[in-house]
Amino acid sequence: MSPELVSILVLVVVFVIATTRSVNMGALAFAAAFGVGTLVADLDADGIFAGFPGDLFVVLVGVTYLFAIARANGTTDWLVHAAVRLVRGRVALIPWVMFALTGALTAIGAVSPAAVAIVAPVALSFATRYSISPLLMGTMVVHGAQAGGFSPISIYGSIVNGIVEREDLPGSEVTLFLASLIANLLIACVLFALFGGRKLWARGSVPTDGTGEAGTEGAGKKTPGTGTAPGTGSGARTDTAGTSPTAVAVRPDQDTGDGTGTGLRLTPARIATLTALVALVVAVLGFDLDAGLTAVTLAVVLSTAWPDDSRRAVGEIAWSTVLLICGVLTYVGVLEEMGTITWAGEGVGGIGVPLLAAVLLCYIGAIVSAFASSVGIMGALIPLAVPFLAQGEIGAVGMVAALAVSATVVDVSPFSTNGALVLAAAPDVDRERFFRQLMVYGGIVVAAVPALAWLVLVVPGLG
Repeated sequence: MSPELVSILVLVVVFVIATTRSVNMGALAFAAAFGVGTLVADLDADGIFAGFPGDLFVVLVGVTYLFAIARANGTTDWLVHAAVRLVRGRVALIPWVMFALTGALTAIGAVSPAAVAIVAPVALSFATRYSISPLLMGTMVVHGAQAGGFSPISIYGSIVNGIVEREDLPGSEVTLFLASLIANLLIACVLFALFGGRKLWARGSVPTDGTGEAGTEGAGKKTPGTGTAPGTGSGARTDTAGTSPTAVAVRPDQDTGDGTGTGLRLTPARIATLTALVALVVAVLGFDLDAGLTAVTLAVVLSTAWPDDSRRAVGEIAWSTVLLICGVLTYVGVLEEMGTITWAGEGVGGIGVPLLAAVLLCYIGAIVSAFASSVGIMGALIPLAVPFLAQGEIGAVGMVAALAVSATVVDVSPFSTNGALVLAAAPDVDRERFFRQLMVYGGIVVAAVPALAWLVLVVPGLG
């Protein structure tokens, strides 16, 4: 049995044990990386640790640390109220606002994980407060990021178009952008319909003044503030004294006499936290600074100034998620060091039937990208597609677009950077349940989207 095949079978065993024995998959993956790397790949410790995602580790820790402080001092509550006021109480619009916001950020040049790191914590705090499925809200954020991710001026778009030009392939920047935008928009529409969107519309609006009374849209309509709110997910939360999950209790630090209702006051700590969040956006988007290191620095500054608010913040960092993601990606790094991914891609590229090779490459891109860098996978797979693209039976424009969609739409997987950020950012949820939900949904996307992208973009011979 070849070493590459052994490494794939060990990965399957890791999944089976983690699923059936409730052992943290990251810990299992670290053990597998040590065993396979040492016994099969003849790697030393440095070779094994070469795949450790140090940048993602810092991003997960830094962002969850910063937003744990924001939750502790009430800043996320203030942001949620601001979002409700922005859409005039129509809670059903908020997932679409988050979709559009992350899409706009990536379209103008933000790296997809940076946009998700900025938007996801606020979006999921809102989902918890108003009993929206965290799966709906989290996936809307990720799909929004990918919807704008291939604009001609975006990071992903620039990289892929550069690869196409370097390989002397026909290209279309507009087709690439529209393919990703339309695919993710259609998926978002399906998600909204399936995971409580229609019930959110039926709930009407909630008050924008923080009175804690669930709102209605017209006289005589029943207030949806009793019982279990529609559209609940694992993040649904019932507040004290039997109030509805949509109700917002008036806290001692709320302003009840400022003439604008009972919205949360902007205390000095909240103003400083909002400033830190703006600084994070400016640093990442404007100066291309690392999101994780910037978030850690800002969190430390806030912790120093207001130690009481941040005393428990370090404990609220999603450490189990950090272990999970870093362990799995370290094992994927061992696979890359061994050449397993290249071995699989070359095996598919050597198939003599171009259409079959095309759909298999799309699936390889989707499966591997669910655990690794989306752009890195495209950078490896597009050159592998060159030999059969040169035969003229497959349109290069359609093939590149299909690979791009297949390799990025799966970023909802909890093992990808974006999916991990969503998992880590969700407050007050059963993380094991939420992880399983993301894993199942990611599996469905991996199974369905590459075939659909191939059918729509490759089979007609586009380009």
